[in-house]
Amino acid sequence: MSIRTAPESVSDRLDGLPFTRRHLRILTGSGVGWALDAMDVGLISFVIAVLAQQWILSGTETSLIASAGFLGMAVGASLGGLLADRIGRRSVFAVTLLVYGLATGASALVGGVAALLVLRFIVGLGLGAELPVASTYVSELAPAKIRGRVIVVLEAFWAVGWTAAALIGYFVIPASENGWRWAFALGALPAAYALVVRWGLPESARWLERRGRAGDAETVVRSFEASPALFRRGGTPVAPPAATGTVEGSRVRAGIAALWSPEFRLRTACLWLVWFCVNFSYYGAFIWIPSILVAQGYDLVRSFGFTLIITLAQLPGYAAAAWLIEVWGRRVTLSVFLVGSAVAAVLFGTATSEAAVIATGMALSFFNLGAWGALYAITPETYPTSVRATGAGWAAGVGRIASIIAPLAVPPLLALGGAPVLFVVFAAFFAVAAAGAWGLSDRRGRALDDR
Repeated sequence: MSIRTAPESVSDRLDGLPFTRRHLRILTGSGVGWALDAMDVGLISFVIAVLAQQWILSGTETSLIASAGFLGMAVGASLGGLLADRIGRRSVFAVTLLVYGLATGASALVGGVAALLVLRFIVGLGLGAELPVASTYVSELAPAKIRGRVIVVLEAFWAVGWTAAALIGYFVIPASENGWRWAFALGALPAAYALVVRWGLPESARWLERRGRAGDAETVVRSFEASPALFRRGGTPVAPPAATGTVEGSRVRAGIAALWSPEFRLRTACLWLVWFCVNFSYYGAFIWIPSILVAQGYDLVRSFGFTLIITLAQLPGYAAAAWLIEVWGRRVTLSVFLVGSAVAAVLFGTATSEAAVIATGMALSFFNLGAWGALYAITPETYPTSVRATGAGWAAGVGRIASIIAPLAVPPLLALGGAPVLFVVFAAFFAVAAAGAWGLSDRRGRALDDR
């Protein structure tokens, strides 16, 4: 008598694949959107430094310009995740690119602070929604054995975008009085790229299956199975999900309330804590670095040049995290890079010579962006498919609250004790995040929870 075996699910088939040409297309397609996002966020740090001189802005006004975008990002991240769980990952990804691309282009035409504040808020709506949705989307299509590494590589596109912003800041913005307007005009590129995303990338097969669209999910999976393998990694997950009847096999209610159910409340609390602390220190430091260097006596071009060099250290930080995350695991990698960020922040805040500023700034870039890579890898793995984008979006939204507060906190902290006090505060937030990382789940090599 023959024994029938159940057919493999969509999730099992995706997890068992090697890294294929189709995966590479998903990674690069999403990564370009990610890089354009980073370019927009990075540009505002250079624009603020110029507008402070051209428009004779106070520290409060420049802080408001930065914080307006982050306020939009907080709202966008929360709403974007909810929408992605309802209408699909790809659709929300494309819409967010369109929104912030058009708003960034329109920013090139503003003539005063009020109009710029409104447009920066709209830009933030798109930016905030795009990042958690993109990481959720890619994580749901990546093979289990290398999922963390793939997400860190996706996050590495942030360094590409930030480097592009630094190059624009160095070459374009100082070139003329309207250089900052040309910078914003270049930031409109995501609006055109949104069409590529909408029509060139498939929807998440896991989301399609969860929504009862089995035929569409099957089409997507077959496209990956038919694609030539590039790297022979993948295979059966090390630890498959638990059987039905266990906690992981039980049903999960949809919506925000599920994030605080007994099963997930510790993960959610720790995830929100880490996101809040990392956002506060990262955006407080990197949005203000060009302005801080100018305040310390460096001219605009030299401070932008220093920032460009510091930014280049982001790429090796991502590379190290991409390798270590599948060797050490998610929690260890995240906490080690956060501790490194704390130490580098203290050293940067007390640096006095040009060589020390560049060296410690590069260390801060290396460790901080490596930590970001690990955080983006662990976040979508925290929740089941039914609330994955919602969970990632709300974690990012809570983090954006910190990114609103951070630019506003910088001027009074600088007045209190200068750069040393400011960066000691950033180091403290990094240290708290490193402790919070140990309350997160670690699904290295394991299948995603597809409830």
